[in-house]
Amino acid sequence: MSQKNETTVLVLALLITLGVVGGGLWLFKDNIISQNQPNPNSQSNKNQESIKDRISFGEKTLIALEVTPAKKEGVEAIARGSYEKAIAPLTAALKLNPNDPEALIFLNNARIGSAKNYTIATSLPIGNDPNTSLEILRGIAQAQNEINASGGIKGVFLKVGIANDDDNPEISKQIATTLVKNPEVLGVIGPNTSDATLAAGTVYTSGKLVAITPTSTSVKISNLSPYVFRTVPSDFIAARSLANYMVNKLQKRNAAVFFNSQSNYSQSLKSEFVSSVSLNGGQVSNEFDLSQANFSAARSVEQAIKQGAEVLMLASNANTLDKALQVVQVNDKRLALLGGDDVYMLKTLELGREKAVGMVVAVPWHIDGNLSSDFPQKSRQLWGADVSWRTALSYDATKALIAAIELNPNREGVQQALTSSNFSATGASGAIRFLASGDRNAPVQLVKIAPGTRSRTGYDFVPIPQSAIKN
Repeated sequence: MSQKNETTVLVLALLITLGVVGGGLWLFKDNIISQNQPNPNSQSNKNQESIKDRISFGEKTLIALEVTPAKKEGVEAIARGSYEKAIAPLTAALKLNPNDPEALIFLNNARIGSAKNYTIATSLPIGNDPNTSLEILRGIAQAQNEINASGGIKGVFLKVGIANDDDNPEISKQIATTLVKNPEVLGVIGPNTSDATLAAGTVYTSGKLVAITPTSTSVKISNLSPYVFRTVPSDFIAARSLANYMVNKLQKRNAAVFFNSQSNYSQSLKSEFVSSVSLNGGQVSNEFDLSQANFSAARSVEQAIKQGAEVLMLASNANTLDKALQVVQVNDKRLALLGGDDVYMLKTLELGREKAVGMVVAVPWHIDGNLSSDFPQKSRQLWGADVSWRTALSYDATKALIAAIELNPNREGVQQALTSSNFSATGASGAIRFLASGDRNAPVQLVKIAPGTRSRTGYDFVPIPQSAIKN
């Protein structure tokens, strides 16, 4: 073979080799791309799986604050379907920790086993606000325990499912979708925050599943849907009560408001307070956004004082409570303090201490505010401690669902019962009736921070009698 021919063959062989290798590389590259592309079906399955992990009827614990070996044994028994074997360890777990509402709910569910039941669920911020979730769960657990101990709803026991939505509107919607698809669920208690309720409410409405929130107060929830109710008064009621107290009792006319522009609840309370103060002949001279990265409590309080403010109104939410308490510290009792229900926290007493004494907070209920009710005594016996307004109003939400289920145990019947002008149930804070807007027709309770021993911080929230509010 000539040198020229040899060269031609070598060039052809090289081209063929490059083509094969190049083609192989291209195919390999395609394989990498296809492996890394998200599969819509796979992602959907993962989302469904993750939401499923957030919901429990007793087969897994969602509150990891204190899981005793006995509670773990009971939960594992339920997961295996061995309901009878779950009863003894869950009973033992409650003896060790009688203040655990999740264990009580799981125990009641275990006693039902696979027997006929009426099912409700609750959507709570367990992952990022376990203490608030526990407060709400205690009300639900108490109502479930009472109805089942008395023989159930016309002989049928009540089962409760617990869901963790992290107070995240998007997760709340996904949980709502899952609960809507479960035909056994006849009603939902929650969500907790107004943002989560507004987001999930659209899903509950489209699925024709009733949701009763015990804690969402935004005025935007009024008339949101014929399927969304609440046992807590709206911000309109709370703001009006605080404004009336400021102008008529404190004889103050100028206020500065601290709020979180990223929170529907906080925005709602702030706006309603500004309007109510104005209608009472006063003014809000400053509004300070706690969510701003450059927020300074010291600078804001000094500015408020220079603008003639006589009152500081804390319309903070849970995420900005720490900044609101900085305001309390900096103020150092110079100006009168008012607060919305999210300020009603043990942390406020622990951190505010002497500088918070005299602060007036609007809450839906206080354990000493209604001495004719037997709920405070029953709750103390069950939980071994005083309970908060969140417990009382979640108890009321559960009692409302129980009464509606008793009238007509299906989703449509529950909704029709709650919207009926004749509907009434008895709860921790008296009669439970709903307006056409879905709101509860009920007042708020004003409380004041004072020295005391109940909370073990040295300070307590003490109810202000109606006679002391009126001039």
